[in-house]
Amino acid sequence: MVNRRILLALALSAAAATAACAQKAPLDATGRPLEPLTIVTTSGEHEFMVEIADDDAKRQRGLMFRPPLPDGRGMLFQFPVAAEQSFWMRNTPSSLDILYIDPRGRIVSIARHATPNSDTPIPSNGAANGVLELRAGRADEIGARPGDQVKHPFFHP
Repeated sequence: MVNRRILLALALSAAAATAACAQKAPLDATGRPLEPLTIVTTSGEHEFMVEIADDDAKRQRGLMFRPPLPDGRGMLFQFPVAAEQSFWMRNTPSSLDILYIDPRGRIVSIARHATPNSDTPIPSNGAANGVLELRAGRADEIGARPGDQVKHPFFHP
């Protein structure tokens, strides 16, 4: 009888721990879980947790009206087809680095320190179906350059 009680207590404890871990997963502004993304540069692999903007409403809103991103966070915009992309910083109060990424996960170009609250278009200068926004200066801090690899299930190397 004691062994059954111990096993039951262990099972309940494990279930509670699993539920607690699941609840601690970081969430985006809409309550969706953030996803891991890695940028591989000459200085190594750099891990980020990113929000996903994969529909028109999320892509249009982006990081408008939001505080600056922490170092390990970002927003990944996903487009169904690779094409010339162009972003602006309308209603975005903090400067960002904007990384344009091709379908294989290679960085096409980087717009560093984009001007906050600007309507000036920032072109990708090449076909991209992914766009990653990071806190301004992060691309330089990790040594990101065009041609570097971005690892995320959205991209297919």
